[in-house]
Amino acid sequence: MEKKLGLTTLTALVLSSMLGAGIFSLPQNMAEVASPAALLIGWAITGTGILFLAFALLTLTRIRPDLEGGIFTYAKEGFGELIGFCSAWGYWVCAVVANLSYLVIVFAALSFFTDSPGNVIFGEGNTWQAMVGASILLWTVHSLILRGVQTAALINLIATLAKLLPIVLFIILALLIFKIDTFKLDFTGVELGTPLWQQVKSTMLITLWVFIGIEGAVVVSSRARNKSDVGRATVLAVLMALVVYLLITLLALGVVPRTELAEMRNPSMSGVMVMMMGPWGEIVIAAGLIISVSAAYLSWTIMAAEVPFLAAQHGAFPRIFSYQNAKGASSSSLWLTNGTIQISLLLIWLTGSNYNTLLIIASEMILIPYFLVGAFLLKEAIKRRNSRLCFAAAGASIYGLWLIYASGLDNLFMSVMLYVPGILVFLYARYSTVDKKKTFNIAERAVILSLFILMVPAVWMTVKI
Repeated sequence: MEKKLGLTTLTALVLSSMLGAGIFSLPQNMAEVASPAALLIGWAITGTGILFLAFALLTLTRIRPDLEGGIFTYAKEGFGELIGFCSAWGYWVCAVVANLSYLVIVFAALSFFTDSPGNVIFGEGNTWQAMVGASILLWTVHSLILRGVQTAALINLIATLAKLLPIVLFIILALLIFKIDTFKLDFTGVELGTPLWQQVKSTMLITLWVFIGIEGAVVVSSRARNKSDVGRATVLAVLMALVVYLLITLLALGVVPRTELAEMRNPSMSGVMVMMMGPWGEIVIAAGLIISVSAAYLSWTIMAAEVPFLAAQHGAFPRIFSYQNAKGASSSSLWLTNGTIQISLLLIWLTGSNYNTLLIIASEMILIPYFLVGAFLLKEAIKRRNSRLCFAAAGASIYGLWLIYASGLDNLFMSVMLYVPGILVFLYARYSTVDKKKTFNIAERAVILSLFILMVPAVWMTVKI
């Protein structure tokens, strides 16, 4: 019999999914594009928006407990099979790319211990040595999850506690050294040469990236011991992550001037740590990053395999991906996910892509799935004529639209290129089984046609870039 996940394990799963590689690069990432004033405004917008999204997820688990899997099932129930599939596909691609970025950054962090100016072994995590190491880690985690989600989640809980230690140490030291005069230097970002609002807009994909994973408990809701724990775990993890992100970014600007912080090598927390505690600081943060990313990678592998599994049960993905092994693991879906990651690792080595490129792709692919969560709650709220729910749903939906706008046209077209191959998978899934031989309605035909038409400018803009 499959063991179920409790509140503590679910909370750790969500928190670990969010506290990945991004947190260790946050100080430099934010300082590069935003002044302290813009950073405060950006976090206020993100904090409000992400809490609206968390509340939307919490509410939906309570008013629609019949819908398990969240990201896919909410979109499917609210807007039809095709939109549901697009949500599942976008989320799955995001999860694959996120896992890929974690494997890359783990070995980039190991380069702190192995590389020297004349001897590059792991480099930015895209050398052949890094690819071999990443492949070994990939299939080790694969075999672990095949033993059952409960086993993997327990290990994730232990790793989550371990990775919080260097983060807490950083916060304590920064609190002791923080200087308000350093924090207020170039407070509105005159030296950046960009308007304050543009600075705020530039922080949005960065802040979104560090919150990707908020839906972790919802994705595995079918494995929760109590359905009510799913929403509680989501809100608890979001509040903890928000406090940690605020402290790290704000305190770092009070230790190192923004202009210096913007020039630091990532993971920039290590550079700040060196200034606070000497050479050992770099080792502490590098080790923390490796543990943190490994735990987040484990969480994301669980979630990445869950989405095709759930979608296949509803006929959106080919039926083969609905298979579970004797331990209750989504084995066919897991093989699909990790096989895709293995091929992508080879492409990373051939193209020399790095962590920052993968960050942008993953953040862009999650925008539509997140927007659809708020939109579905809005639809439910209107149907139930509940003004309180309408307010929360409108907040989540507006935040989703704001993120799509803030991401920029170039990134939006890039995501179109990744959605189109998914349409082919959907067509195969629909027509490969007798019970799914349905005709497309006008709305579905319009969506499919629009995506294929948009492929032309998307390819042109990508080649131009």
